[in-house]
Amino acid sequence: MLCLTRKNILSSLVLTIGFWAGSSTALAQTEIGLQLYTFRKEIPKDVPGMLQKISSMGIRELEGGGTYGLPVDSFKALLKKNNLKIVCIGAGFNELDSNTQAIVDRAKTFGASYVTCTWIPHEKEFTIDHAKRAAAVFNKAGQLLKENGISLVYHPHGYEFGAYEGGTLFDYLAKNMNQAYANFEMDVFWVKHPGQDPVALLKKYPNRFLLMHLKDRKPGTPGNQEGKADVESNVVLGSGDVGIADIMREAPKAGVKHYFIEDESSRSLQQVPQSLEFLKGLQRK
Repeated sequence: MLCLTRKNILSSLVLTIGFWAGSSTALAQTEIGLQLYTFRKEIPKDVPGMLQKISSMGIRELEGGGTYGLPVDSFKALLKKNNLKIVCIGAGFNELDSNTQAIVDRAKTFGASYVTCTWIPHEKEFTIDHAKRAAAVFNKAGQLLKENGISLVYHPHGYEFGAYEGGTLFDYLAKNMNQAYANFEMDVFWVKHPGQDPVALLKKYPNRFLLMHLKDRKPGTPGNQEGKADVESNVVLGSGDVGIADIMREAPKAGVKHYFIEDESSRSLQQVPQSLEFLKGLQRK
């Protein structure tokens, strides 16, 4: 029989308050960045002006990797002028497999600490053979990147959640990608879209999702496991059905290091400031 003394109750209360205070502090200190693909149409028209606009939103961390036609030094000078930093760059699967050193060099050029791959090539159905090859490529490339102080992450798009041996193909990837060399970037939209629960996945695989894309989905949008969706289904964070508030409370505890808003809709210029306000509201609570 459990005997609850006044001391037991007080101790439990202190632990509970401490837990929630710690969670709130972690969320309040969370830096919110931007995936530059969000403004893929606007930036090429005015690179200096858009970088200044992004900075004026209070954003400091970026995920990108291109220079929009500018010389690398000129682009980096604009980043510095606007107090912006490239945290992560992208890399294609085939390049990871065939020329990892080029990716290392590119990441170092931008001063990026992370490299993300967003697609595993496959025809129609994603199978265990694709997953096995991907795990091998990520482990090999990730080792070289790690030796150069860079972390490799893979960004699922939904097709990885097909059934496999009582679990999913994603479970296979998580178990067979060496955590020392290759982890994940969670795009919360692309976890929700194929019918998964982002919070449950964070809890199932703590310290495996190092980066996160913040993106919300218009309620009623039909999901699928094909990695396809109408970009106009992207809505202001907190107004969709992905459950951003719950995710943001769990993510710091699960080991997420960097967060990037990615809004692929045609309304991104209007929606990103609103999304930032929603996130600031969560941080103030």
